[in-house]
Amino acid sequence: MNLAIVGAGWAGLAAAVHATESGHQVAVFEAARHAGGRARSVVQAHDGRTLTLDNGQHIMIGAYTETLALMRAVGVDPVQSLLRLPLDLRLPDGSGIALPDRAPPWDALAGILGARGLGWRDKAALLAATTRWQLAGFRCAPQTTVAELCASLPARVQQTFVEPLCLSALNTAARQASAGVFLRVLRDSLMGGRGGSNMLIPRRPLGALFPEPAIAWLQARGQSVQLGTRVNALARDGRQWRVDGQAFDRVLLACPSWEAARLVRTTDCAADAWLAQANALQFEPITTVYATSATRLPRPMMALTGTPAQFVFDRRHLGEDGLLAFVVSVSRGTREALQQQVIAQGRAQLGLPDLQPVVTIVEKRATFACTPGLERPGLQIAPGLAACGEYVAGPYPGTIEGAVRSARDALAGIS
Repeated sequence: MNLAIVGAGWAGLAAAVHATESGHQVAVFEAARHAGGRARSVVQAHDGRTLTLDNGQHIMIGAYTETLALMRAVGVDPVQSLLRLPLDLRLPDGSGIALPDRAPPWDALAGILGARGLGWRDKAALLAATTRWQLAGFRCAPQTTVAELCASLPARVQQTFVEPLCLSALNTAARQASAGVFLRVLRDSLMGGRGGSNMLIPRRPLGALFPEPAIAWLQARGQSVQLGTRVNALARDGRQWRVDGQAFDRVLLACPSWEAARLVRTTDCAADAWLAQANALQFEPITTVYATSATRLPRPMMALTGTPAQFVFDRRHLGEDGLLAFVVSVSRGTREALQQQVIAQGRAQLGLPDLQPVVTIVEKRATFACTPGLERPGLQIAPGLAACGEYVAGPYPGTIEGAVRSARDALAGIS
């Protein structure tokens, strides 16, 4: 078939690669001049030099099987491109939980038992809770929040394990986050085989991990990728669709939900329910403060206490530019205020008096708010018209893995 894909983020390019492998003709339209969507590389000037940074410091996990397979498909070696480490949620003083490199469930058991800063009652409570979740099939009532799921756990366990894990996985505060999705992430990571819970920290800019190699791979096979091309309207034409007047057999909307809704409204299809669900989605921002210090941190990633940042990454461990990246999930406040607060937090908790800001990037609609009972829009909109992206109905929160899996499923539905 002749397929139009609107959007060259990870979902759109994943769909294009899968469609090409299946023998279809593909045309990708992207409004921005750079591919990658909300997981992209950006170029910043600082002190007379050009820095290639990410629009936000991202991290993957070993359970991202679809993402890793796609990287390999377009010629990117995950072993060389990603730093793989066992899950580590420790604070700068070494307290907290870090899992050893063992097969599940022994890695989680050893990590909990060996956690510094947790008493035996804390550890016993966490082990009891994880056992209950496993016996229940990692399922719970759909309206349960993560805070409600973990209400019986000691405050120290919630602060050092539940809250940072919830924010990093769902980008939603525990008191508002879906416990069902949280448990699904725990199941697939902690119980998904050896290495499923490993942290995969990019050694390269996000653009070089998949979007740029994917475009080169597609163009080498005669496919069309048009950057800087905004689609204005869709129209049905019998059994075909027209994208700004150009005829296609099928159309896949791989753009953000608000852009997909805009295009659906230009059609004559009855998609009121889909539009209502897409328009009802709420979004959370993520702020990344890039800073510099002469001191190299002892670990590539460390958790932080208090606010506003939850994690810091030392990019020198990744062979990059020597910057530190502070991540503020569910960020609130102005860019300037957040930057000042993060620098003060980093100086105090990391002992870095020379810490200085370089650039602060705010992704205002980084992910959807993953709340309990959320009804996300479906993949299928109308005959021959489908949507994909991390926001569509599925088991995962707003992650790269959720986006690329939705692309595969949406493509199968309209092929």
